[in-house]
Amino acid sequence: MGRSVSYPSGAIAAFRLIDEPEDEWDWGYKCLVDDVIDTARSLFPSLEPFDGWRDHEDRILLRNAFSDCGISTYCGLAAIWLVEREDAQYREADSRQARSGCARQWLAQVSDRFTKAFGDLRLVGRFSNGDAIFERVGSSP
Repeated sequence: MGRSVSYPSGAIAAFRLIDEPEDEWDWGYKCLVDDVIDTARSLFPSLEPFDGWRDHEDRILLRNAFSDCGISTYCGLAAIWLVEREDAQYREADSRQARSGCARQWLAQVSDRFTKAFGDLRLVGRFSNGDAIFERVGSSP
């Protein structure tokens, strides 16, 4: 099976390259993380800093009452994503007073702004082995 950058199932995902030489990749990653945090907080003020993980590869950077915003990387490709929360605290709160519908509505409302703010690349498709194909945003087929 092929491999591509991970991101949570059902997430709104935007993609970009971390285009740094190998010896400066950590610095490029840190700059991208800082940019994601600053930009997302200015676009969506309800997002607050959060340090956590979804599974082993998807790093949560920000969180609000409904969603996690984070980053995942693989071989210089970054997926910046926004997805409904799934942690125990959220599920417990949702069982007392339904939040999931509000979360889905909020995610639908912010989806276009999110992908425009963070997406340099668009996922075009996948080969049967799982390898992903991307194109630059704004390029003609």
